[in-house]
Amino acid sequence: MEFVDVFILLISFVVLLVLGVPIAFSIGVSALLTMFFSMDSIPAATTIAQRMATGLDSFGLLAIPFFILAGQMMNSGGIASRLIRFAKALVGMMPGGLAFVNIISSMFFGAISGSAVAAASAIGGIMTPKMREEGYDDSYSAAVNITSATTGLIIPPSNILIVYSLASGGASIAALFLAGYLPGILMGALLMFVAAVIAMRKKYPTEPFVGLTEVGAAFLDALPSILLLVIVMGGIIGGVFTATEASAIAVLYTFVLSFFIYREIPLSKLKTILVDSSVTTSIVTLLIGTSMSISWVMSYQNIPQMVSEALLGLSNNVVVVLIIINLLLLIVGTFMDMTPAVLIFTPIFLPVVTALGIDPIHFGIIMVMNLCVGLTTPPVGSVLFVGCGVANVPITKVIRPLLPFYAAMIAALIFTIAVPELSLWLPKLFGY
Repeated sequence: MEFVDVFILLISFVVLLVLGVPIAFSIGVSALLTMFFSMDSIPAATTIAQRMATGLDSFGLLAIPFFILAGQMMNSGGIASRLIRFAKALVGMMPGGLAFVNIISSMFFGAISGSAVAAASAIGGIMTPKMREEGYDDSYSAAVNITSATTGLIIPPSNILIVYSLASGGASIAALFLAGYLPGILMGALLMFVAAVIAMRKKYPTEPFVGLTEVGAAFLDALPSILLLVIVMGGIIGGVFTATEASAIAVLYTFVLSFFIYREIPLSKLKTILVDSSVTTSIVTLLIGTSMSISWVMSYQNIPQMVSEALLGLSNNVVVVLIIINLLLLIVGTFMDMTPAVLIFTPIFLPVVTALGIDPIHFGIIMVMNLCVGLTTPPVGSVLFVGCGVANVPITKVIRPLLPFYAAMIAALIFTIAVPELSLWLPKLFGY
């Protein structure tokens, strides 16, 4: 590959981002410019268009719009409030009880909806006023909400794990879903530990224990919502249906739950939900299409092979290579959204780690956990902006309270890297 092609690809992408061009267009234009210098303009444009269309021609990707639609209905269908009630009855009496409630509710809701932004918006919108009333600092509440919202991207069903399956060339979605449980729970537990230490130091109040009767009543009220996880994951693991079919079942189940059982959404709002879901889906699919085109350009220009040779030439020690890759991913996550980051960098880094004997399923969880940190950091962290908006606090006041929670997320990442069985035990148990 000629140096000029690498230069054009990197510089055009960075310049477009600095100019404020949306990342999907930045990716597509930089891929197109690079190809213009590699072949004639007409074949270049045709090739990029074909690669975008081919990248979206995947049965597995159909799960994403369905899970997005299910998440939109969950966001206003009364599911969040019932999960919060159950979490409050369960852990409200612990130190900094409402922070625990926020984290556990986000883990439940994020897992059900598969969206960190939806979790930050729905759970944060309910919990922030409650925590404010009890004397919690808004910046602390926002930090808890922002970081805990990302656990739903690791705990299945998760859209980003479906995207990784596509980018990796066919890693099992079911295996990835199973692999996310223990690391996601570990991250949530470490966030709760940090929240408890800060709450005790600042003497935040605890909730009185409501009694086993209320715990049981709250559980029964939230049970239909929680059953969605059982139906989706049970069906996938049991081979009853594929992940794509499970996403359609999730939409049907959530529709019945929100509109007819909980009755929190009038049917007149269905049009708004469908439009919002279509807008979100169009953004995601455009990102996927352009990201697949730039991935093909990099493959055409042999960039993955060059990076693989460079990293393996630098060291054949798996620890050293993993440290370098994780540092690069942490940096990438601060300025690139998770979906294009997974699509672009999976083909680059996966050959390197598989050459060193790392399981692709394990690396997928590592990659997603790593990029979750980027969602909570400036300058482009979408969950950070949503969380600050919900709490009505400026980003500058949230960064310092976020630091110990960042430490918890990094600790969970390091432990997952060091103990592969944390992510591989469940897939192996179920025969993947």
